[in-house]
Formats: sequence, structure tokens, C-alpha cells
Amino acid sequence: MFKRPLTQIIAHRGSKGTRPENTLSAFQAAIDAGADGIETDVQLTRDHQLVIMHDERVDRTTDGTGYLKDFTLAELKDLDAGHFFSPEYAGTPVPTLDEVIQLLIRNDFQGVFNLELKTNKIPYPGIEQRLAGYFQRQSVPFRVVFSSFRAKSLITLRALYPEAEYAKLFKTAGQQARRMQRRHQVGALHPDIHWVKANRFWLPHVQLRPWTVNNEADMTYCFRHHFAGMFTDYPARAVAVRAEIQGES
Repeated sequence: MFKRPLTQIIAHRGSKGTRPENTLSAFQAAIDAGADGIETDVQLTRDHQLVIMHDERVDRTTDGTGYLKDFTLAELKDLDAGHFFSPEYAGTPVPTLDEVIQLLIRNDFQGVFNLELKTNKIPYPGIEQRLAGYFQRQSVPFRVVFSSFRAKSLITLRALYPEAEYAKLFKTAGQQARRMQRRHQVGALHPDIHWVKANRFWLPHVQLRPWTVNNEADMTYCFRHHFAGMFTDYPARAVAVRAEIQGES
């Protein structure tokens, strides 16, 4: 009897709901929770180092102020990326891309690693070349998926590194995303969960990985529709809900 594959649970910025986002602690917690995937965000420092942070400015998640692009890696490493979440995590550093990759390798992680290029507001010239070069040098035991709101970044990187998978992020621009899929510029679509629920006519036609799915009702919605995956800040919670609806693997 045919059994549908489980909807993949991808930890959004790690276990963002229970740890300081985009830190090694958040990624380790997501692995320990049984997440099928890790999602995170990559940007470039002033000295062209690949680092992990969601916002273009450091203000919200560190004790610093200003644009990440204006910091060197050494200056960024002096910031506290944990205290904003809880005093328990004071002194947590901003990780580099390589530090995250090495953590996953040490854990023998074999799921999905979704790396979002944060180029829709600041283009970070050369970031695609640096990412392609990094993954050409560093073999990994997991699937790499690159995503972005900026179509040009995905097209550029795909030409340089076709071995990875590519996905278009969008909040409302569904037509552009679908056009990219038809042209085989991306293989997957990553829409806002609110957009998905407002555009139900898409559901029979494409496999989606919606974001950010945090409450039990939205998790249930994704699991009942057997989406390819979903992004959540609470991977442990999602694992429990999935077991109730889709069963165990």
C-alpha cells in the first residue's frame, strides 16, 4: 500500500521559539528535537565573510547597533547574540556559515539545510560566488537548498552551483514564483502560510513549504494537506503534532 512521505519539519532560524535565533544553540536544539531540516540566513561582513543573521541590522538580536555589512567579522564576534532572548544565553556569539556547517557535520545531520540569501534589501555583490566556492570546497552529508526573495540571486547562484536545490520565497508575489518554477529556475516554492490559506486553488497543483507555521492549527493544516515541508520556530512541537496526524516515519 502506498504511503505518502511525511511533511518535512524545517526549523526556522533553528529552534527560534526556544533559543536565541540563528545561533549554534538554536541549531543544536532543532537537531535534538528531531527536525528534518534547518533553515537559516546568510549575509556578508565588511571583510567579505559569510555570517549567519536574519536582519540587515544587528540591533534586534545583539547588543550592537548598525548594519551588519559595516562590521568586520572580528567586530561582529564581539557582539552578544543571546542576551536579547534570555540572560541565560548572554555571551552567545554570532556564528559564521562554516561554524554552522561544522556543527551539522559533527551531528551527522542528513536532512535539509535551507540557506536563505538575504539579498532582497542589500544585494551583497559577490555573495553568490562566495557561496558557490564554499560548497564546492566543503562536502556535506545533507541536502542543500538555497532560497531567496530576490530572483536574481537564485539565478546567479544556480548557474555557479547547479548541484543544490533552489526555492523562491514569497509573501504575495505568487505569479513570479510560479513563473520561475515553470522555467525550471527553481524547484520549490516557499510561500507565507497566510498566502497559502488564501490561495487554496494552488493546493492540488504544487508541493509547497510554507512559512512560518507556529500554531497547532496551521501545523495541522500543513500536515493534513501533506505539503512537502513547512518552516516553524517550534520544531519539537511540530514533531509531536505530525506524529498525531501523519504517524511516524
